[in-house]
Amino acid sequence: MLRRFALAALQTSAPARAEITLRVAGASEVKKLNGKYRARRYATNVLSFPYGGGSGDVVLCHPVVAREAKEQGKSLRAHYAHLVVHGVLHLRGHDHRRQKEAQRMERAEIRILRRLGFADPYTVK
Repeated sequence: MLRRFALAALQTSAPARAEITLRVAGASEVKKLNGKYRARRYATNVLSFPYGGGSGDVVLCHPVVAREAKEQGKSLRAHYAHLVVHGVLHLRGHDHRRQKEAQRMERAEIRILRRLGFADPYTVK
C-alpha cells in the first residue's frame, strides 16, 4: 500500500525513477531523528531525507500518524497516503517554507491523492 502511494507521487515529476526507502517507526526513534536532523524535540508524523536525484528515505511515525488520523476524522489509510505523498514530494524538491511553495506543494498533494481515490487532506469536516 505504501509503495503504491510513493509510486503515485513519483509519477508526477521527472526523473520518474528514484530509490526510496519507506520506513514506519515508533515515536522514540522519530523523536531522536527529529532532534538530530531538525533540532526539534518531539516525534513528528513524517521526515524526509533526500539524497539527490529524487532519491532518499521517508520515515513515518505510526503513533503520530494514527493519533492525527483519529483527531482529523480521517481513515488511517488516507492519512498514510497523504504523508507518504508529502514525504516523497519533499524528496522531489518540494517544500512548504514559504507560502507560494506551500500552495504549490498542497496542490500537487491534492492532485495525487485524488488520483489515488482520496479526498483533499486539507479540507476539514
